[in-house]
Amino acid sequence: MSMEGRDVQDVLAEKIEKSIAILKENLNTVRAGRANPALLDKVMVDYYGTPTPLKAIANISAPDPRSLLVAPFDPKSLHDVEKAINVANIGINPSNDGKVIRLQIPALTEERRKELSKLVKKFGEDAKVAIRNERRDANEMLKKQEKGGELTEDDLKSEEKQTQKKADDATAEIDKIVAAKEAEILEV
Repeated sequence: MSMEGRDVQDVLAEKIEKSIAILKENLNTVRAGRANPALLDKVMVDYYGTPTPLKAIANISAPDPRSLLVAPFDPKSLHDVEKAINVANIGINPSNDGKVIRLQIPALTEERRKELSKLVKKFGEDAKVAIRNERRDANEMLKKQEKGGELTEDDLKSEEKQTQKKADDATAEIDKIVAAKEAEILEV
């Protein structure tokens, strides 16, 4: 087995891992029926003129399943945080009591659940497309190596089988992740 063939498999595994991590990150921002601090992961606050992630300047907690509590480390930034949450357009209006910001998570309507379910499926499909692209790129690299004499024809077949198996495993994992998120959304 040639070392270059191993490199292609390692690179493929890393890229697949990254695609799945991106999928999970995207799914965290989809609001399910429960309060989840990850809903605010993409919120950027203009903190003294610098766009800063909300979680870097505030403690975000879920005291109960229907609300989030945002407690800025710097009390002077409370209004900036509130403004950033409004600008982020996450569909939740913040209420400010002078010390902390509370976000009441409304129950999802059936229509909204279906919309979110479609969005989750789209994220899953995007991840699968990324995996297929990675598989294609890996196979092209392997074929170049075979043409260059670095791999034998048998090694090429073996490597292509491994590549396909990794892609199939990743697709199955994506399906499981998407199904779990859909179940979370559709849970009343």
